[in-house]
Amino acid sequence: MTTDVHIIGGGLAGSEAAWQLARRGLRVRLSEMRGGGGSTEAHQTEALAELVCSNSFRSDDDGSNAVGLLHHEMRQLDSLVMAAAAKAQVPAGSALAVDRDVFSAEVEAALAALPSLEVVRERVDHLPEAGLTIIATGPLTAATLATSIGAATGADSLAFFDAIAPIVYRDSIDMETCWMASRWDKGETKDYINCPMDAEQYAAFHAGLIAGEKTVFKQWEAETPYFNGCMPIEVMAERGFDTLRFGPMKPVGLDDPKTGRWPHAVVQLRQDNKLGTLWNMVGFQTKLKHTDQVRLFRTIPGLENAEFARLGGLHRNTFLNSPALLDRQLRLKSAPHIRFAGQITGCEGYVESAATGLMAALMAAGELAARDWQAPPRTTALGALLAHITGDAEAETYQPMNVNFGLFPPLPEVKKKQRKLAYTDRAKQDLLAWLPLVAA
Repeated sequence: MTTDVHIIGGGLAGSEAAWQLARRGLRVRLSEMRGGGGSTEAHQTEALAELVCSNSFRSDDDGSNAVGLLHHEMRQLDSLVMAAAAKAQVPAGSALAVDRDVFSAEVEAALAALPSLEVVRERVDHLPEAGLTIIATGPLTAATLATSIGAATGADSLAFFDAIAPIVYRDSIDMETCWMASRWDKGETKDYINCPMDAEQYAAFHAGLIAGEKTVFKQWEAETPYFNGCMPIEVMAERGFDTLRFGPMKPVGLDDPKTGRWPHAVVQLRQDNKLGTLWNMVGFQTKLKHTDQVRLFRTIPGLENAEFARLGGLHRNTFLNSPALLDRQLRLKSAPHIRFAGQITGCEGYVESAATGLMAALMAAGELAARDWQAPPRTTALGALLAHITGDAEAETYQPMNVNFGLFPPLPEVKKKQRKLAYTDRAKQDLLAWLPLVAA
């Protein structure tokens, strides 16, 4: 098949880009190295759009949350990732969480039904010298391709560490000790399992985190920073004795039904699959060695007999200094036939990654149709995220970033309590005016 666009990488960004292009009748080759001689230290399957870390797409509130607004905007553009997430959704209060396997299967089925899309299991070691290309290889880009990217950019890629949280089998949790409630008791749903700790138990757990044996870094990894949004729990513990009690182990609003009071600290678990058999330890991404994880996490009340479907882990992520290297259409300035999308651009989060894949596809489709690109308004979540990546951020201090209202043009005339709703109302109105410009 003659190809209009070559997409390299079958994660969320690559899958979304392939969907957006092929459903418009464009001929697309989607190259994914898993299943074609390549692998990563974090992926466990060969499925397209595999969710490596959390199973949550975070808040689905499009009225007062920036990522919820991004969900809304992507749905308006017929996003495959958002459609698959709706079919794979599991209870998580106001968050959009999914069954990982169902989600990947929905993405693969939708892509397989597109006659102009060819999915090829192959490892691509070098940047193509010609032809429209979207690089969406993510933060786990193969070393050979990363070297080729480095040669093309004239600079080494930046890097940071990302940590994975453990997953527990539901039937191994002691529900005589634990109880169900919403996230910090927000809302009426009871979608989280809560494991209470008293002060003595918390102190012992904190000491265990500090003392536990950690993954040993190689010399070249020693200066690689963590991304604050996915910091290992033991690193948080090192920042202060009560840091965890103001973070992932915050007990605020969680009345233990046995005492009627808030515990000293709480460990929360969120459903990870539709069957409800797997539960994710929220905020418990870790670099502890596996033996120490099992030993320490079984000291948590209610998890004394916990069985783990997956233990936590740590992997090194790479990303470009996009504000310096990419133009406003995500094109590599030194090779404009190549666009980048996904976490390799320095955006952080599943939805943000998919959103950049969607944008790259719309840009490529417009280029093939000889249409001038009309960027989404910066007042929208899509526009704010895209502008940040492609030039608004400071190149010298560029670090991975989730979408947030701090990226939006300010509304200083609006009172602080009303500002979030004002941001989302403005974004929705401006998005409606922009949609006809990219509908084709």
